[in-house]
Amino acid sequence: MPWSKHDYPDSMKNLPDRVREKAIEIANAVLEDGKDEGRAIAIGIAQARKHFEDDDHKRQEYHIMADGEDWVLKTKSGKRAIKREDTKEDLLEEAKEYVKDHDGVLFVHTKDGEVFQKLYE
Repeated sequence: MPWSKHDYPDSMKNLPDRVREKAIEIANAVLEDGKDEGRAIAIGIAQARKHFEDDDHKRQEYHIMADGEDWVLKTKSGKRAIKREDTKEDLLEEAKEYVKDHDGVLFVHTKDGEVFQKLYE
C-alpha cells in the first residue's frame, strides 16, 4: 500500500515536511520496484536528504549539554544557549522540535559531556 502525506511510516515523522514528502515519493517508487517496506523506507529517507543537501551546505549540528545545574541547547560552534531548561528531559522535548524545524542533527550529551544519543541523522 503506498504511503501518503497523511499516512507514512513512523520513522519519517521527525523529518522536515519537504524532506518527508520527498522520502514518501521515493519510498513509494522503490516499493513499486519490488523492494520490501523496510528497505524502501531507508532508501527513501537517505535519498530525500541527499536531494535537499547543497554541496556547500551541511546540516547544522545542535548539542544538548549540561551547563552548571541547567541543560542548554547550542549549535556546534555556539557560545550562547539557544534554549535553557532545568532538566534534560524538559529541554529535549523543546530541542527536538527546534532541530526538526531547522533540519539539523541533534547530539544529546551525558552530564560528563559524552555523546549519549544522535538524532535526525
